[in-house]
Amino acid sequence: MPTEKSVVVPTDYNPAKDKKAYMNPIMLEYFRMKLIDWKSELIRESSGTIHNTLQETELQQPDLADRASAETDHALELRTRDRERKLISKINEALMRIDDGEYGFCEETGEPIGVARLEARPVATLSLEAQERHEKMERTHREE
Repeated sequence: MPTEKSVVVPTDYNPAKDKKAYMNPIMLEYFRMKLIDWKSELIRESSGTIHNTLQETELQQPDLADRASAETDHALELRTRDRERKLISKINEALMRIDDGEYGFCEETGEPIGVARLEARPVATLSLEAQERHEKMERTHREE
């Protein structure tokens, strides 16, 4: 839920040391800025790759080894860009959760995800315990 007055995050702000309520306006703005900066960095890197690497890649090399190497590099770059595109989508979803007042809370349990986890993975939607349960279920079903 957007606020009418802007929130200023101090330059030395550390959400782990914030003694105010979990996901207070300063903490939310801190994570909003972190997500926006991350998204901007991904877009900047992606644009550089498209302009420099992918447009300059010559896949019609006369030497088979050179062509195979160029095609492998090209495919790797495209996979990387696809992962980044998916990450940007997750960042956008996290920004919407901030606006909706749901950011920082586990989608499964409703419990706080925790500042340390959000610092490490700002797009996290599950608490550490819920994520571990989810991964254990995936491993169990994969082995069957």
